[in-house]
Parts: sequence; structure tokens; C-alpha cells
Amino acid sequence: MLKKLHISNYVLIKELDVDFTKGLSIITGETGAGKSILLGALGLVLGERADAKTLSDKNKKCIIEAEFDISEYPLQQFFNENEIDYETLTIIRREINAEGKSRAFVNDTPVNLSLLKTLSSTLVDVHSQHQTLTVGNSSFQLNVTDALANHSELLHSYRENFNHYRQLQNTLNDLLEKEKQASAEFDFIQFQYVELKAAALKDGETESLEKELEILTHSESILKSVETARHLISEDEQNAVQLIHQSIQQLQQAAKYHPETESILKRLMSCNIELKDIASEMDLVQNSIQYNPERIEIISERLSVINHLLQKHRLNEVSSLIQLKDSLEQKLSGFNSVAEDIERIKKEIATVESTLNKQAATLSENRKEAAKKLTRKILKLLHEVALPDAQFEASLTSLQHFSHSGLDAIRFLFSANKGVQPQELSKVASGGEMSRLMLCLKAILAEVTSMPTIIFDEIDTGISGETAFKVGNMIEALAKKRQVIAITHLPQMASKGEMHYFVYKQTLGSNTETRVKLLSKEERIQEIAKMLSGEGITEASIENAKDLLLN
Repeated sequence: MLKKLHISNYVLIKELDVDFTKGLSIITGETGAGKSILLGALGLVLGERADAKTLSDKNKKCIIEAEFDISEYPLQQFFNENEIDYETLTIIRREINAEGKSRAFVNDTPVNLSLLKTLSSTLVDVHSQHQTLTVGNSSFQLNVTDALANHSELLHSYRENFNHYRQLQNTLNDLLEKEKQASAEFDFIQFQYVELKAAALKDGETESLEKELEILTHSESILKSVETARHLISEDEQNAVQLIHQSIQQLQQAAKYHPETESILKRLMSCNIELKDIASEMDLVQNSIQYNPERIEIISERLSVINHLLQKHRLNEVSSLIQLKDSLEQKLSGFNSVAEDIERIKKEIATVESTLNKQAATLSENRKEAAKKLTRKILKLLHEVALPDAQFEASLTSLQHFSHSGLDAIRFLFSANKGVQPQELSKVASGGEMSRLMLCLKAILAEVTSMPTIIFDEIDTGISGETAFKVGNMIEALAKKRQVIAITHLPQMASKGEMHYFVYKQTLGSNTETRVKLLSKEERIQEIAKMLSGEGITEASIENAKDLLLN
């Protein structure tokens, strides 16, 4: 419930404080007095965009504050989730500087406009002439039907599943596109991978094979050289081993008489042993080397394969080819993974579709019953607002594909005249008829939902006389369940309020200000009398005003 509204430095308002109460509050005033200014200021608190042009004094900032009693609203979780101090008397403040920049606060906690709009939508419902057009909006019509169906939890669950369903569909489309692109290169990548895998490459094998080939192609020369060296060391008549042996014998004789030759003798004996070892190793080398043309051919072919692959892939090392093979293997695994993911996502979609179908079917059944109930209630209320011959039907049709709200579309069909086939609202209803129909819908919603404060901005446009009186009665009845603030130009409506505020302009020197006054009983009689007769208030208009206030 809106308890207080403070406005400073806004358009023609220098400073203004208005206190509101439960029930029905009426706001009247001459055209141009500033009733729309009040709504504009309240709109800023509710999250509308700010404009520096609205500042009365460009040297001061504009401040709009609204105090709400939120004790009857389940908002504690919302406040906790957004780290705002929860107070049953919550103050929303909006500040605008000379540059048009604004800041918003909830209980002194800074908030963005998106959050402010979310919060304010649960606190205030402003019904203007523009909003009357929404009664012809299919989304609004479905929301009304759902409110009467009382299946908010089911609808919330359906929408969560539907959002998941759309995410799965998007994922599937991405995977299918990925698969389509991949299929064009799959065969080529697979061919490259098979070729590299068949090559069974080993890191460092090129160097090893080239070394072996070098030995095999020069085997005869190597054998001849080794044989000659071995012959000179150990087999020739004057071979090195024999000559060193003779030298050892001579030094042994000398060592008997000259001790210093013993060290030379030891070194020479070591050389003798080393030469014998060398000769033995040469034997091993000779035995290990054998001219093998078949092996040469095998190695040459292997090196040819490796060099072909290196040139083909423009690489320099076998290790790079091995890395390429591993990379291609990962890509092929990725292709297989995409196919597996597609099958998995399709199964998930089928499961979610099954759930959505069941939930949508239940929603449809609930809506069929709600549409019948809505039709009965609307027809009854339309009679109460001077549309006795009105026909109304909430018509449900089935959709072919899942939507955000199920498999249903709804149209409100209307006719104000007997014998005329009901048609879509936008085609047949006048402005006054649309306003009364919206009022009837608000009255019905007030019975089944926690509607916030309702502000009617000249909902009585296009009506007068007895019709205005009946509309006033309905708003008065609605105000017994909700706080209602009605801006009106009709005396029949103005007479229904518990509190009556008068908006007027006052000139102070060279300045004009918009002011608001809470009327006393006598002042209220005078205001309604003026609304009845114009500027020239008569005794008759005063008596009529008193009668209206009594009824």
C-alpha cells in the first residue's frame, strides 16, 4: 500500500507531500492543473526513465520518495536475494541531477532500474488510457486466464522445462551444424590419419636408419680397412703386437740395471694389452659387418616413405609427424563425440518433450475451465457497468508448437450489442467499452491474486451519466479489497472516494506551482458541485453533490 509520496523540484512542483490511506482515494482538478505531473513523478519511483527537463530548478536535484507498507506482500526473499534491508515500511527514492542522470534507492540501498521496475510492479499497477489497449493483447488475456486457473506452480515448472527444451534445441542445432561442417573434412582427415598410423613412425628412427644405411652401403670398404688394420696390428710378420712384445723383452733386461726404465716398461705392457683388445674388437666388427642388399632396399624404402610424409605435410622431423597423427586422432575422436552428443541430446529432448506435453495438456484443461468461469464473471460484471447486452467469450485454440506458456492461444471476443457476433476486442470495442471491460477484469483479478495498489488514470473516459455512476460503484467495491487511487473528471466517480485530493495551480509572483490539497467534507461538496455545473456553482448542484456523496 502506498502511504506517502514526497516530490521536490519536479516540473511545477517545488515541494509536495501527500499521505494516502486504504480504500479509495480520488484525485480531481482542472485540465492542466498537474494531475499528470503527479503520475509522472510516481512513474519515476516505479522505474520510468528520467529527463533533466523535468527539473523545476536546474541548480537543484529532483527527489521523489514513496513510502510503501509491504507487510502483506511476500517480498522478504526478493529483498534478501538482492541484498536490500527488508522493512515493512519500505521507502523507494529516485534522485535526478541537472544532467539528467538518476540514481534509485530502496531503503537507502542503491538499485538499478531493472530491479526497481521488478519491485514496483508488485507494489503498484497504473491503469492509464494507454494500458486499456493491453486488454486486447493476447499475452495479457492469457495471463488473466492463468490467474483464474490458479496453476502458477505448474506454469512455472512448465516454463522452466520449456526454457531447458529451447536450450537443448539450440544445442542440437549447433551440433548438427558442426556435424555438417565436419563431414566435409572427415574423410580427408581419416585418410591422413590412417596413412600416418600405418607408417608406424618412431621418434628418432630416421637418424638410426640413415646411420645403418651408411654402414651397409660402405660395408666392403669398411671390411677392407678393418682387415688391413687388424693385419698390421696382429698378423703381419712385423705386426705391432709382436714388435711391442720384443720391445718389452729388451726393456726388461734394461730394468735390471736401470730402475727408471720400469715405469716405461709398465706403460709399454699396457699398450700391448690394449692392442690385443683392439685386435679382438676388430674381429667382432668384421663379423658384424656383412653386405646385405635386401636390407639396404628395406631401409631405402622406409626412408623414402618417411621423406614422402615429411614433404607432404611440410614438416622437418618425424616427431612432428607423430604429433600430427595424434592431433588427427583427437579430431576423429571429436567427430565421434559429436555424433554421440547428438544422440544424447535427442534423447534428452524426447524426455523433456514428453514432460512438456503432459504439463501443457494439464494447463489446457485448467484454462478451459478458467475461460468458462471468466466468461460467466465478465458477463455479470459488464451488466453492472451499463453493458446489459454485451457478449463476451474467452476463446481457446491449440498451438502446433510449444510456446512460453504452453500449447494454447486465447482471444477475448466481444460484442456490446445484442445479435452482433462477438469479435476480437480491437475490432469492435470502443474506448469506453474497453475501459469498462478492463475494470471488470481488474475486479475479477482482485479476487484471485494479490494485486498491488491500483491507480486508475481517467478510466472513466468515454462514459457519463448512469454508466459513470455504475463504474464508480465497481471501483468503490474494488477498493474494499485493494488500495485504489482514481484520477477522474466525473462527479459520479469523485463522489465514491473515502479521501478526495484536489490538484490545482497557484501563482506566486512570477512562478506557478502545482499543489495538492486534501479536501474537507465541505470542500468536497463544493468541488463535486463545480464538477456538476461548471464554474457557476448553484444550490441545485450543491444538493446534487450532497446526494452523490450519500449514495
